[in-house]
Amino acid sequence: MSWKPVRKAVFPVAGLGTRLLPATKSIPKEMLTIVDKPLIQYAVDEAREAGIEQLIFVTGRGKAALDDYFDIGFELEATMRGRGKSLDALDPSRSGYGEIVSVRQQQPLGLGHAVWCARQVVGDEPFAVLLPDDLMVPGALKHMVAAYGELGGNILLTEEVPSERTASYGVITPGEARGRAVEVNGLVEKPQPADAPSNLAVIGRYILQPEIMGLLDAQEPGAGGEVQLTDAMAKLIGRQPFHAVTVDAVRHDCGDKAGFVLANLALGMADDEVAPKLRDFLGGA
Repeated sequence: MSWKPVRKAVFPVAGLGTRLLPATKSIPKEMLTIVDKPLIQYAVDEAREAGIEQLIFVTGRGKAALDDYFDIGFELEATMRGRGKSLDALDPSRSGYGEIVSVRQQQPLGLGHAVWCARQVVGDEPFAVLLPDDLMVPGALKHMVAAYGELGGNILLTEEVPSERTASYGVITPGEARGRAVEVNGLVEKPQPADAPSNLAVIGRYILQPEIMGLLDAQEPGAGGEVQLTDAMAKLIGRQPFHAVTVDAVRHDCGDKAGFVLANLALGMADDEVAPKLRDFLGGA
């Protein structure tokens, strides 16, 4: 079977960011900066690196700053030119990020519902899903697209987690291994450690076929009373090829305070300008 290329990516960014209050009371969590770039730019950069052409933001109330960030800032550019300053620092509005489309998730009904809100823009094409909270260093999606080129179907990103943490993730039942990929024979959302089929947890990167939207049409609530993407994916197993891959990347969970601070520290230590000052501070701590 010939599989269509992955040209579109969905970014579910309608969440309220309650774990990062009070900062997220007026600023979208995706606009909080890791060193000098907001979280959303890291995810968009990763998508563009993987060859994505159309970026689909699933937003909510108070998220207009996300669209504004990727727009061209005429006034700011004119002011900087007038002062003889370089425009290099305005890279997000000047580097050609492709087509950006925003759709509104009017109710916070879960990740599955957020993805379903993009159905009209996705159409009949396969698509990627990137959760900006999961900052991957280096980016993982290009490796998933490469695996998709070989295997087709649906591709999940997984990592091994401690058994006691399976209740925080979707967990796969692994089948036959093919290098860094493994066949997915089952999926369960947030199982207790005693019930988990493995410790391979699904993290915030997916490549999915458009048929998933038809399964999400039912809006069936799952764990936590939300429409779970995991439940819809589980129904595709056996109908289409389904694989999970692991990659050589570090994941920073920036959805909570500790993960956010650690991501800033890790990426700061990789920044030539910031790292010396961090080393001086940490050496004297």
